[in-house]
Amino acid sequence: MSLDLITVGRISADLYAQESNQSFTDPQTFRKSIGGSPTNVAVAAARLGLAAGVVTKVGGDLLAPYVLAKLRSFGVDTSFVGVEPMGQTPVVLAALDSPGDPSIIFFRGTSAPDTTIDAAAVPRKDIQETGALWISAGALATGTTATTCFDWLELRGRKTHTFIDLDYRPSLWTDSAVARAAAQRAIELSTIVVGNIAEYDMAIGQRAPEVIADALLDRGVTLACIKMGGDGVLLATASERVRVKPLQIQLVCGLGAGDAFGGALVYGLNANLSLPAIGELANGAGAYVASRLMCADSMPELQALGDFISVHRKGAPA
Repeated sequence: MSLDLITVGRISADLYAQESNQSFTDPQTFRKSIGGSPTNVAVAAARLGLAAGVVTKVGGDLLAPYVLAKLRSFGVDTSFVGVEPMGQTPVVLAALDSPGDPSIIFFRGTSAPDTTIDAAAVPRKDIQETGALWISAGALATGTTATTCFDWLELRGRKTHTFIDLDYRPSLWTDSAVARAAAQRAIELSTIVVGNIAEYDMAIGQRAPEVIADALLDRGVTLACIKMGGDGVLLATASERVRVKPLQIQLVCGLGAGDAFGGALVYGLNANLSLPAIGELANGAGAYVASRLMCADSMPELQALGDFISVHRKGAPA
């Protein structure tokens, strides 16, 4: 049976500092979980009831069993999670020095296992038949994973629900020009593009949401998703444009909100919801996770998400 969603890219063991408004130079205590944007998207979708799997790799170290167990506990299919015996599972540290934009330190070594994925890791039929393929642009930065992702995008042939998440982390790239070239190539092979204003500035040199939407649709994209921070989100197709206002919450941690958005976006499309309903669900999922410390551990189930949106739509405090 084909999966509803396959995501591709980073995975890590994540350590979240619990003290708000304190930096790495301050005394801190940490909570452990798993992360990596495409990993979180798979978790978010699985928690909402989709059959979701992630294509990635862990190292042959003591963190790998923990990461795999966490994935399974969230309901994510781990069939396509490989092991690089001599590699080290990446570790990420996060400090809430600014809760809305936490500081992050990546420990990925010179060649993280998730950069060594080859096309044989997943049968071609599974890539072709999955309901949605979600490529994190960070996976296009280096290694065999970059080549594999482009092979899979070309294999899909712009089949419905082929995503590129711009997911721009400058530390993963040699320079912004290389990142822009890869992003533009991926956009030409995708049907749905997801990103925030800064990521679109990197990818296509535009910051105005409506202009971004026009540029993507002109390139053959069928759905443009522009996350605008405090201004909400713009979803645009050739026939419809929807702006969804943000929910009023008590912000705890901005990490993972965009990944929760992504998982709910895939869910809404899979369920054939209207564009406004998809926007509200995805925006609500992002707000739900932003009102909590952890990312993967905070991804909501469908009933909890619906209740959260219903309450916060009325302006109730978090």
